[in-house]
Amino acid sequence: MLRDTWVLFRHDLDVTLQQKISLVFGVVQPMLFLVLFGPIFATIGTWETLVPGLIVQLGLMSTGMAGFGVVFDKRTGVLERLRVTPASRLALLLGRVLNNVVTLAAQTVLLLVAAFAFGLRAPVLGLAAGFVLVAVLGASLAALSYAIALTMNEQLFPPVMSTAVVPLVLLSGSFLPMSMAPAWLDGLSHVSPFRYVLEALRELFHGRYLTGTVGVGVAVTVLFAVISLTIGTRVFNREHA
Repeated sequence: MLRDTWVLFRHDLDVTLQQKISLVFGVVQPMLFLVLFGPIFATIGTWETLVPGLIVQLGLMSTGMAGFGVVFDKRTGVLERLRVTPASRLALLLGRVLNNVVTLAAQTVLLLVAAFAFGLRAPVLGLAAGFVLVAVLGASLAALSYAIALTMNEQLFPPVMSTAVVPLVLLSGSFLPMSMAPAWLDGLSHVSPFRYVLEALRELFHGRYLTGTVGVGVAVTVLFAVISLTIGTRVFNREHA
């Protein structure tokens, strides 16, 4: 399975690298918020609060939309051809997910480089821990996105997912901490796992590691990953049976 995963990952990565513009385009919106909204936000908050929100937004828009790729492969018959190969069904999922995580990592680095130029001063340990958290979150989102794409009508997937991302970004507190929101909206945001991930990221970027907020964020991220990867694996096994 490891060999199959690696082969499929390399293939998908080669395709991604042939479309370098997509890497840059994927990070454009968070970068615009950094450039246009960042200096204003910096007058009432800190870059260590804003940038983690932009990273979570990037994750939702990048790996959360990964299912678009499998919709295209389904339409063109690529999935049908893969079905008859001896490749592990789990490898078909993991190869794609790993490519999405690497893509998200590259986009995150681009965003962080720009953020440091503007004034971000997060500690190295916080950045490293946050990077791992984001990678796990990205893998979870990609797996779940593929599962949704394979079970939903392919015509409905693009508009439904595009619409769903907006409230998820807002409820995570990407732009402002949800503690500053009205009580009803703050309460509603607790349903979203992305709020806990984002709050943990902000703690890490501020150099606070052994806190309850970080512990909850890590626990929620791991639980979300287990659930998403389990769902993704079952759907792929069923679709490729």
